[in-house]
Amino acid sequence: MSHTETTYTSWFERIKSALIGALVGLVLLIGCIWLLIWNEGRAIQTYRALSEGASQVISVDRAAIDSANEGKLVHISGAVKSDQIPQDSQFGVIADGAVGLSRSVAMYQWVEKSESQTKKTLGGGEETTTTYSYTKEWRSDIVDSSRFKQSDDHQNPTSMPDGATFTAKTAHVGAFSVPGKDVAGIGDYSRLALTDSDVQRIAVQVGASRPAKRNSEGAYIGLNENLPDVGDLRITYQRIDVETASIVGKQSHSALVPYETTNHRDIFLTADGDVDAGQMFKTAESENSIITWLVRACGLIGLFVSFKLMFALLPILADLIPFLGSVIGFGTSIVACVLTLLVGPVVIAIGWFAYRPLLSVGLIAGGILLAVIVTRLRRKAPLSQPQPA
Repeated sequence: MSHTETTYTSWFERIKSALIGALVGLVLLIGCIWLLIWNEGRAIQTYRALSEGASQVISVDRAAIDSANEGKLVHISGAVKSDQIPQDSQFGVIADGAVGLSRSVAMYQWVEKSESQTKKTLGGGEETTTTYSYTKEWRSDIVDSSRFKQSDDHQNPTSMPDGATFTAKTAHVGAFSVPGKDVAGIGDYSRLALTDSDVQRIAVQVGASRPAKRNSEGAYIGLNENLPDVGDLRITYQRIDVETASIVGKQSHSALVPYETTNHRDIFLTADGDVDAGQMFKTAESENSIITWLVRACGLIGLFVSFKLMFALLPILADLIPFLGSVIGFGTSIVACVLTLLVGPVVIAIGWFAYRPLLSVGLIAGGILLAVIVTRLRRKAPLSQPQPA
């Protein structure tokens, strides 16, 4: 079941789109530069906060509250006890003894997929042939079928219950109370079996005209789970349990709360099991490093895309001559790559400069050297001389 559509874009329409794309590229360029600088500042401030916390944290007895530690950064480890029973307020499902409850919902729906093939035409235009196909899939979010090319024959329901997580407001580790959502964040997930009364409450709240039944996974709303129909629902639950937790936070009477460092960063660390404070700070520093490199990678990719958008007009202008546009397009990709290798390290170095000036200079020099190497590699290599017979 598919639908094919062919569209034609003239040379002048492509030029107009490229000009708009160049403006988008300029905005994206500014945004990526800001992102890279912000990321370096975030990483530096987080590193400083963690270093300060690691030097001040003290491990205390979880069984008793010592008023002498009021306001200090403390570390405890021990068994976790939930102060409330997590409950799904919409459907009334509970997880007794757990610190959290997670609800997952999936609906069987029509999904539109498309495949496009574009070829250039005489005069610099483009002809695009797009084939739309339709399949039925289980999806955790609503698929808007009104946007389909063939919406009349492929209609989805317009609403469904959302997935959600419910946690105890507080939990206890020894004599200390801690936020339930933070403890649940390190918990283990396991399937929660539903009762028949649970399924009936779900059916009433969903208000579906089709029957509801309980299976090994949870609740199924539909006639036949082996032959699902569009609009059928699968609702499953998982309980979140934590046996032992380690917490680093500020002692505030009998509670542990985020600790504000001198650079106004909050420290509140959690770990599953009995983990010493030093290891918890090492893990936090490692996570900070991973986040920093991921944002750097996203920023550099964004820079490359922005330069490509800004140069997109050149290959379109060259498309008046067959094959010349493809050559120019390849060339602009090389230029965009070189500019990314130049601009990216410089921007990162600016972010680092106030904290590690020597490393900043090294990054700038490395970026310039890498760009020079790439440029030289793109030069035409000399032809090898034929060997005599």
